[in-house]
Amino acid sequence: AKAVLSAFFSEKTTRNVVRIAKLADTTFSSFFSGQCIEAVIMGTLFVIAMTIFGFPYAVMVGVLIAFTALIPIFGPLIGCVISALLILISSPVQAFWFVVMFFVLQLIEENLIYPYVVGNAVGLPPMWVLAAVSLGGSLFGIVGMLFFIPLTSVLYALFREVVYARVKKKRESGELPKNPKEPL
Repeated sequence: AKAVLSAFFSEKTTRNVVRIAKLADTTFSSFFSGQCIEAVIMGTLFVIAMTIFGFPYAVMVGVLIAFTALIPIFGPLIGCVISALLILISSPVQAFWFVVMFFVLQLIEENLIYPYVVGNAVGLPPMWVLAAVSLGGSLFGIVGMLFFIPLTSVLYALFREVVYARVKKKRESGELPKNPKEPL
C-alpha cells in the first residue's frame, strides 16, 4: 500500500496517509483487544458468582454476558435482561437476586476493571464515547456501536493535532501569549 501511495502521491501525502493508518491501526487494535479481555473477565466473574450463589445456567449466562459486554454502553443491559428472563423461567426470586448481583458486578466492572483493562486506550472523553455509540448505533446498529468509538477516537486525535499545531503556530507568531499557562 505504501508503494502504491508513493507511486501516485507526493512524499508528504504518503507520509500523512501512513501516519493516519498507523494511528487507526493502533487505536482499533487497542480498543478491540481491550474490549475482548474485559468481556472475558466479565463473563468469568458472572460464572464464578453465579456458581457460588447457586444460580441456574451459570455458564450459559456467563457466555451471554461476555458476548453482550462487547457492545459498548447498551450491551451489558441487553445481557442482563435476557439472562434475567432465562432465570425467571426457573425461579422468579433468583431472577430478582440475579439483577441485584448484575448491578453490583457491573458497578465493580465499570469502576475498577474497565479503566485498568481498556484504560485510556482510545483516548476519547466519555461524552464523545456516548456520542459515538449513539450515532454509530442509529446509523449501523450494533456494528456501528462497535466501530464508531475507535473511529471517533482517530478523528478526535487528528483534530487535536491540528488544534495544537495551530495554537503553537499562533504562539510563535505572537498572536497568542507565549506562556501556555496564560488563558487564550
